[in-house]
Amino acid sequence: MAMPKLQDSSSSERAPRLESLDVLRGFDMICMAVGEEIGRGLHAAFPNAATQWVADQFSHVAWAGVHFYDLIFPLFVFIAGISIVFSVDRMMESGGRGLAVRRIVTRTLVLVALGIFYYRGLENGYEKIRLLGVLQRIGLCYGAAALLYCFFKTRGLLAWTAGLLLGYWAMMALIPVPGHGAGNYAEGMNLANYVDKQWLPFRKWDGDHDPEGLLSTLPAVGSCLLGVLTGIFLKSPGMEGSRKARTLFFAGVAGMVAGHLWGLSFPVIKKIWTSSYVLVAAGWSAVFMALFYQVIDVWKWRRWTPVCLWVGLNPITFYMLFNLIDFEKVGNRLVGGEIQRALGHGHELVLHLVILGMALAVVRFMHRRRVYLRV
Repeated sequence: MAMPKLQDSSSSERAPRLESLDVLRGFDMICMAVGEEIGRGLHAAFPNAATQWVADQFSHVAWAGVHFYDLIFPLFVFIAGISIVFSVDRMMESGGRGLAVRRIVTRTLVLVALGIFYYRGLENGYEKIRLLGVLQRIGLCYGAAALLYCFFKTRGLLAWTAGLLLGYWAMMALIPVPGHGAGNYAEGMNLANYVDKQWLPFRKWDGDHDPEGLLSTLPAVGSCLLGVLTGIFLKSPGMEGSRKARTLFFAGVAGMVAGHLWGLSFPVIKKIWTSSYVLVAAGWSAVFMALFYQVIDVWKWRRWTPVCLWVGLNPITFYMLFNLIDFEKVGNRLVGGEIQRALGHGHELVLHLVILGMALAVVRFMHRRRVYLRV
């Protein structure tokens, strides 16, 4: 169930694997799966201002603004966009556009179905189904961006990205919400939340609206398209690796600045995926990608990468493990009881490090046997 592998078949000889992307994907997924718990456990074990800051960064902001943890999900969407460039080129090279479209649609539907299953599917009846969620958004963004990549060149993709971000801003700013008017970005009073309340069926994560809702999927596709544009840049010949990394780094910084400036009129809000948030998150994603690319693919410093690589090659498998296995119950069999009492406030940190170790052991086992589950 991993994201598409990054192999370029545009020539008779396959290009070297972009290992930095696999490692960054693994790092991102580890943060997504256990970052909040480890950050909280670190502060519980060693309470001070520094660990409080770390714990805060590994928690979501209540509404406007961003912590590090608010950048983890869009980073995965951005990475999926980079992957599209390599995987879709390979599909079209081997079977043409028609085959690529069929595979993209299939992958999208499987990811959406996995997402519904992740949120317990039909276990609690139809009314408790969560139609939209994290995996569903990844699937929809991947599907939309990959299909656009099949049919449009770089200028067209730039136009689609700008259109989605500007169009979402225009809708949010100009279309009035009954009882609240237009341009209101407060929770429960904005257009994205209103659309979910009126037209998103079944269970919503936040009562009558969802942070992965209907309307906010549009700018999220823009996040993925920015990843696609980054992938096109990284794949292009004619520029040496260090220069690509520097260019991408400064482009990321520019994206952050532009996003925060836009945020003065269209606030940076993850839960409705505002266009300013897209630029801020994509800017950070580009900076991370530039740093990983420089260190791993240019300087070839790879001795520290295996753990992230195991996860990066089986990311959604790793993600689903935490949904299917009660790691906390298993972990408490190892560090509960007398050990828990001895650890005191350090127990939560140790427990979640043990949980992380168990999940890593699974993906390491799969990697050593070259088992990569994919949609």
